[in-house]
Amino acid sequence: MTKLSVNINKIATIRNARGGEFPSVTEAAVKLQKFGAKGITVHPRPDERHITRKDVYDLKPLITTEFNIEGNPHRPFIDMVLEVKPEQVTLVPDADDAITSNAGWDCEKNLEFLKSVISEFKNAGIRTSIFLDPNPEMVKFAAETGTDRIELYTEAYAKKYPINKEEAVKPYYETAVEAAKFGLGINAGHDLSLENLKYFAENIPNLLEVSIGHALISEALYFGLENTVQAYLKRLATW
Repeated sequence: MTKLSVNINKIATIRNARGGEFPSVTEAAVKLQKFGAKGITVHPRPDERHITRKDVYDLKPLITTEFNIEGNPHRPFIDMVLEVKPEQVTLVPDADDAITSNAGWDCEKNLEFLKSVISEFKNAGIRTSIFLDPNPEMVKFAAETGTDRIELYTEAYAKKYPINKEEAVKPYYETAVEAAKFGLGINAGHDLSLENLKYFAENIPNLLEVSIGHALISEALYFGLENTVQAYLKRLATW
């Protein structure tokens, strides 16, 4: 079954709105894993507006599943990841002032840079994934970087799903098929939700992991955290 990794940035956003330590991102991570999540994702940004560097270090000993750290690979980010040594690092080309991730890598243009960064992580035994738009033609360049996986940026799918789900998923399916030719694993994330996740998971071959934060935490306001995690796991049970 596709693994569910929960992005807990929104927990940190709520905490930071008032200051202090409540709600606790560490307690949330422990409970999410207890409720069935198979991974915890964080995306620390340079301005620390949600997840902080301290959070990253505090979380590491509490992750019994898989720890996934996302971010733009500036030098401070690279050094932190090499020190923490999560199971996975996901490289995202977002600007420092971006509200949220909004594009995948141009792997052709950034090929040499990505090769260099990824080699550092792989030499440290950290699995790598790079954020990619649904574009089959970009896959060969992604493979040349040496990455283990690609993470499909799914905002476009989420927007088109209510209008035409078949057309919405088509470029993602094509990209996943192309990725399989190069032996790349598939992750996915951004705007996946209880509404649109099941169809996506059923139609994307070799989907190893989804990273979901905003929708899951928002839906938990209505259904509770444990119930929401269980609902997501049911959506991923596609056999």
